[in-house]
Amino acid sequence: MTTAQVRRCALSLPEATEEPHFKYTSFRVRGKIFATIPPDADHMHIFVGEQVREEALAAEPDFLEELRWGKKVVGLRVLLTAAKPGVVHELLREAWLGKAPKRLVAAFAARDDDFSK
Repeated sequence: MTTAQVRRCALSLPEATEEPHFKYTSFRVRGKIFATIPPDADHMHIFVGEQVREEALAAEPDFLEELRWGKKVVGLRVLLTAAKPGVVHELLREAWLGKAPKRLVAAFAARDDDFSK
């Protein structure tokens, strides 16, 4: 995947914005970061919960690894050159769901039955 594809995917989510975060590019929903791209743009970070993370790691070990903040695992590190766009899109959606306010999720889920799955 390219950063342009990631950007298009992340910004397709309701109320998603792109903002700088130190030297990184971050994708946010109402100010909360759900993904970042470091300056090297070879990989990205997606902040998903433990269950999503573990399932994804088991299914796609070729381009996913744990993302650590000190000793704590906080999400997934995605190698973009090997990443499958459909998987990345789903992970971004899950990360967005984990950060978006419940009312926002409910409002968009009501318009799109597939969105809340």
